[in-house]
Amino acid sequence: MEQVKIGRIVLGVNATNCYFVYREGQPDVWLFDPADEGEKIYEKLTEKGFKVAAIILTHGHFDHIGGLRALKEKSGAEVYACEDERDLLEDPDVNLSAMFGRSVSVKADHFFKDEEELEIAGVKARIIATPGHTAGSCCFYFEEAGFLVCGDTLFEESTGRTDFPTGSMPQLVDSIRNKLFTLPDNTLVFPGHGGSTTIEHEKKYNPLVGEMAY
Repeated sequence: MEQVKIGRIVLGVNATNCYFVYREGQPDVWLFDPADEGEKIYEKLTEKGFKVAAIILTHGHFDHIGGLRALKEKSGAEVYACEDERDLLEDPDVNLSAMFGRSVSVKADHFFKDEEELEIAGVKARIIATPGHTAGSCCFYFEEAGFLVCGDTLFEESTGRTDFPTGSMPQLVDSIRNKLFTLPDNTLVFPGHGGSTTIEHEKKYNPLVGEMAY
């Protein structure tokens, strides 16, 4: 069987990582966090011979959903999100889009729960609910490929901020230490902003949640 791969498009004023995950040799992709310019995402993927099979949200902040409506219209793909993120997705004040002058309200077609397994286009991932950055933040562990798409929960030697609506630093620390840090050390971590890292590196060197923080 061909390998599961991941690609990245960086979009928007906050340089959000918009990932696409697919099985090598297959056209269908999971598209994570369409931050902005949904038409551009669609065109770039189409040029590469890809088709959006599903739009997946790690959480509902404005800089992760700005291009969702246009991408959904172009691709016809359905939207997936954590059940605890429903209110944030739909409320422009809570998802911060109103604050930044472009009110966005979106609805998911499917909601999932912690520890569910999601399978789309022959690719599987385990849902890991990681409240803290937002109440409904979640990560996606692709065990076959050995990588994690984690939104704004965990960054390279940092974490997501918790001073926005539904955020909680104690919850975030608990989510990272007791859920993400139980994954294999060599797991590649792909965050919502910035560069990639590994679980092992963050355990050792993250000043907020790693060994250095104890």
